[in-house]
Amino acid sequence: MKRYSLIIVGLLLLHGTALSSERFAVSVPTANIRSGPGEKYDILWKVERYYPILILQKSGHWYFFKDFEGDKGWIHDSCIGKISSVISLKDNCNVRSMPDVGAMILFTVEKGIPFKIIERKGEWIHIEHSDGDKGWIHQSLVW
Repeated sequence: MKRYSLIIVGLLLLHGTALSSERFAVSVPTANIRSGPGEKYDILWKVERYYPILILQKSGHWYFFKDFEGDKGWIHDSCIGKISSVISLKDNCNVRSMPDVGAMILFTVEKGIPFKIIERKGEWIHIEHSDGDKGWIHQSLVW
C-alpha cells in the first residue's frame, strides 16, 4: 500500500500538484491573470491587491485558481500571499463607520472591489482597501 501511495504522489508532482481549494489573495499592486502557467500565455485580465482567489492546482511557480464569479486563470506565486480578504458581490455596498446597519455610511463600493480583512464581529467584517480606506461591511455583501 505504501508503494502505491508514493506512485500517486510522484504523478501529482510531475503533472502539477492538485490542491484542496485553499484561499489566497493578491499581494502586489496589480497582477496579470494568464491563460496558462507561464509568461508566454495570454493575459486574460488584471487584478488589484487583496483580490481573493481559490487555488485549484499548482504547476511549478504558477497557481490555477477560481475567483468569486467562477472565472478561472493562472497567477504566479510571487503575486499572492496568505492574506485574509473579501470582495464585494453587489453594486452599491455600503461600508460603515461601525458594525451596525444604523452606523454612518463612510463610502459605497461597486461589485468586484477587494479588501483585506482586519477583524470580524458577528456578521460584520472590518475591512481595508489597498488605498487605505477602512470601514465595516456586512458579510452578506462579500465573498
